[in-house]
Amino acid sequence: MNKKIKSVTLDQLFEGILNLESKKECYQFFEDLCTIPELKDMALRFEVAKRLEAGESYQSITDYTQASTATISRVAKSLSYGADGYKLILKRLK
Repeated sequence: MNKKIKSVTLDQLFEGILNLESKKECYQFFEDLCTIPELKDMALRFEVAKRLEAGESYQSITDYTQASTATISRVAKSLSYGADGYKLILKRLK
């Protein structure tokens, strides 16, 4: 966990998220919390992470997702040097 971002308000946000009970509730909450472009960007990064973990090439990922190479590189860096959040979720979804 990155101590630079830890705060009481972020803890409360995460507690709230952990209390969502369905996909429908997630849609309701995140649609209020984020802009539609922000949600689409997060979903894109998650798709990129899935494809990188599956061993796909940058070109293949770009062709399928239309993600920029900068986005793919940022996600790849997170997969290699980040907090392992992507890996945690991807493992649980298998």
